[in-house]
This record gives sequence, structure tokens and C-alpha cells, in this order.
Amino acid sequence: MGTPGAVRAWESQWTYYRVNWRSNVFGAFLQPFLYLLGMGVGVGQLVDSRSGSTELLGGLTYYQFLAPALLATTGMTLAAGDSLWPVMAGFKWQRFFHAQAQTPLTPAQVSNGFVLWLVTRAAIGVVGVAAVLALFPSSRRWGLLLALPFGVLTALAFAAPLVAWSASRESERSFPSIMRFGITPLFLFGGAFFPIEQLPGWLRPVAQATPLWHGVELCRGAVFNTLTLGTTVAHVAVLAGFAVVGLWLATRSFSTRLAK
Repeated sequence: MGTPGAVRAWESQWTYYRVNWRSNVFGAFLQPFLYLLGMGVGVGQLVDSRSGSTELLGGLTYYQFLAPALLATTGMTLAAGDSLWPVMAGFKWQRFFHAQAQTPLTPAQVSNGFVLWLVTRAAIGVVGVAAVLALFPSSRRWGLLLALPFGVLTALAFAAPLVAWSASRESERSFPSIMRFGITPLFLFGGAFFPIEQLPGWLRPVAQATPLWHGVELCRGAVFNTLTLGTTVAHVAVLAGFAVVGLWLATRSFSTRLAK
């Protein structure tokens, strides 16, 4: 009983995960490996063959430019997918949030425990990407260890606000639109595949205002040791701001929903 309530709520998800963890962990390694071979190595050779590409990418090859960004994009995509339909299942289809609320757990503990679980799932994926990056000499650097918490923080910056949104919805109709018009454009235009300086001038501030760009910059800078104290603090502050506000909103949404 001395265990924090959020951890007890997290444990319920962990208990289920232990049954089918093998396929999930295997995918966490296989998917980034294939992605790096196809995009980083395959497409990278085409990009690097063009004159001026290295200067455009800040002195990096295309593989080096792309590889660390996958730590942040993986955190985002895993957190986003698990923050939508599973939340609706917890409130409407399976109602396991209501079951947890019948125990001594408070709505805030139920909410924080679920977000903690989402961060755990994302961390497994981020570690899988880092392990794959360590297989390639171009990205086998000690900075990967520093990039891991940045990738996980990126996941939290997406998970908390999206959980808050999902908990406030009565149906899942908005979820496909969030993935199609929110997460997918961020994945493509958030600085992972090309510098945002290549975007139209009016679109760059939009990209810079998103959590993904800050996560990508942190992960890339950590791996290749280009971070400065000022930029690190600024990027972390933005991600932490999204996370803190999202957690507060999620707590409010859970409290309102579980009171019904």
C-alpha cells in the first residue's frame, strides 16, 4: 500500500503487457532497422551524391541527419497511437478506468498511471531505435545515451495532451483526423527528414512551435555533440511545458469523466 497510486495504475497495464511483450519488443528493433536500411542507407546514398548536400545538412550525411531524429519520431508516433483509442476503450468499451476508480485510486492517480504507462511503452520503442543506431558506425556514439531521455520526453509531450483530449471525447470520430492531419504531417515536416529551413517561410514558425521539432533537435544534437546549454534548456522547457499542461488537463478530464 506504500506504492504510489500512479504506479499501481501503471502496474495493471504492465501485467497485461507481460503476456505479449515478445512481439512488441521484436518490432521495436526490426522496424527501425528496416527503416534505416531503406531511408537512411538507400535514399541517403542518392541524397549524398548531390553536390552541396552535406553543407545543407549541417555537415552530416543524410543517414546521420535522419538516424537520431527517429528517436523523437518513434516516441511521438507510439505515444500518439496509444493516447487515442486505448483511452476510449478505458472509458467506453472496456471501462477499465471506471474499474480502477472503484478502488482507493483517485482519478489523478488513474490518469497519471496511464500516462506513465504510455511513456514506458514509448521508452521501449526509443531504446529499440537506439540499439539499432548502435549497430551502424555512423551513429554509434555515446551521445545516444543522452538522446534516450530526450526521445522519451518527446513522447510525454505528445501523450499527456492527447490523453487529455481523448478523455474529454464521447466518441472516437476525431481520432483518425488527429493522426491524418496532425501526427502524419508532423512526422514528415517536423525536421526529421530535411531541415525546416527548406519549408516555406510562413510554415517554419509552425514547425518550430511543435514538440517534435524540439525533440528532433535535442536528439540530433545529443548524438553528434552539437547542443549548447541555451538551446538545450529552451528545447527541454518547451517539451516540459507541453507535458505539464497536458498532465494537468488530463487530470481534469479524468476527474470529470469518472465522476459521471
